[in-house]
Amino acid sequence: MNLENSVAIITGGASGLGEATVRKFHLKGCHVCIFDSDSNKGSLLANELGKNAVFFPVDVRDPSNVEEAITEVIRRFKKITINVNCAGIAIAEKTLGKEGIHSLDNFKKVVEVNLIGTFNVVCLCAKQMVHNSLDVNSEKGVIINTASVAGIEGQKGQVAYAASKGGVASMTLPIARDLARDAIRCCCIAPGLFLTPMFEGLGPEVCKELSKDVVFPKRLGMPEEFALFASQIVENNYINGTVMRLDGGIRLA
Repeated sequence: MNLENSVAIITGGASGLGEATVRKFHLKGCHVCIFDSDSNKGSLLANELGKNAVFFPVDVRDPSNVEEAITEVIRRFKKITINVNCAGIAIAEKTLGKEGIHSLDNFKKVVEVNLIGTFNVVCLCAKQMVHNSLDVNSEKGVIINTASVAGIEGQKGQVAYAASKGGVASMTLPIARDLARDAIRCCCIAPGLFLTPMFEGLGPEVCKELSKDVVFPKRLGMPEEFALFASQIVENNYINGTVMRLDGGIRLA
C-alpha cells in the first residue's frame, strides 16, 4: 500500500513509537490521525505538523469514544486505510512481592489498555476498511499492532505487561485470517528495548547498562527505526499474519 494519500489512525501517537510513526507517515504524504489520551502532547504534535495531521482525544478501552473518533475521521477523510496500534502502558510488579500479591486491578488495567484496547481499535477500523475500494495491490487496508519481546521472554516484574503483549502477538494470525476475505492485512511488531520517554527517564547510565544485552548494534532502538519498519510493512504487500521482532538480536535474560 502506498503511504501517500492514505489515511492512518495511529494510537499512542502523541509520544514514543507512535509519535515517530506519525512523523514518518506524515512525511510520506499520509493523512495522520493521532489517537491518544494526552490532549496536550497530541494537540501540540498535530499543530506542529499542520496540514493532514489531526489529533483526537481517545481512550482505546472505550468503544464509544473510539467509534466517535473514527466517525469524525471518516467525515474528514472519507476512509481509513492504515491502523497502527502503539497505545500501551507498563508497570513493574511481581506475582508475589514483599508487599503481597500482584494487584488484580493493575493487572486488569494493563490488559485492558494493551490487549483489549488494541483489539477494540482493530475491530472498529476494520469495520470501515471493508468499504474501501481495492488498491493497485488488491488490498483495502493494513493493520499493524505492537507487541514486545517481553511477550515472548518476559522478565520478573513484567507479568501483566508480558501477558498483554503475548496476547497481542497471539491474535495476529487469527486476525489476518479473519480479515483475508476483506483484503485487509494484519501484522505485528515486537520491539526490544527502545529509547522512548519511559526509558529516557531512567537516565543515561541505566540505558547504557540495558544496551549491553543487545547483540548488535550495542544501543537501544530509536523510535524512528520502529517507524521505518512500520512504513516498510505498509508498503510490502506480501507481509501478513506474522509477528516480527525489532530488537538488535536481544534475548531477555
